[in-house]
Amino acid sequence: MKFVVAITGASGSVYAQRLIDCLAESGHVADVVLSNHAHEVIAEEIGELRVPAHFPRHRDRSMQVPFASGSALYDAMVVIPCSMGTLARIAYGYSDSVITRAADVFLKERRKLVLVPRETPWNLVHARNVVALIESGATMIPAMPSFYGRPQTVGQLVDTVVARVLDHIGVGHDLVQRWKS
Repeated sequence: MKFVVAITGASGSVYAQRLIDCLAESGHVADVVLSNHAHEVIAEEIGELRVPAHFPRHRDRSMQVPFASGSALYDAMVVIPCSMGTLARIAYGYSDSVITRAADVFLKERRKLVLVPRETPWNLVHARNVVALIESGATMIPAMPSFYGRPQTVGQLVDTVVARVLDHIGVGHDLVQRWKS
């Protein structure tokens, strides 16, 4: 399968890193694009993003990427973490970057678009933007870890969110124990 992983300037770089690791381990390919602010947040939170050499990396300002066109076949796009600014621009079709243009393409082509907002608390504007995206066909997976598996480490908490993302984009995994299984 072929994916786009977009990383914005919201806190939560560890989620993006874990998703990239899981996709690489499972033999999938992902084009990776970072917003300008993502670089700053990644440096603060995890130091450096590890991206496999066979995963193409793209700048957020060059539209010379295959996934910015509906004619390119990709299985899903994940924006992880997704800032509320990026979420708002996607909700209102404001395609001012590669990330927002690609998200617009995934919505118009009815492809899987998963957004992982990591903002709290939400205001009414955030909630309305989320509703607009759900109505447009996007899947919202807020970065809210679960605890029923009794995670013992930060990594295990991260896995509870990344596991849900993998489930929704159709990638098998064994990151977490399923409920009552």
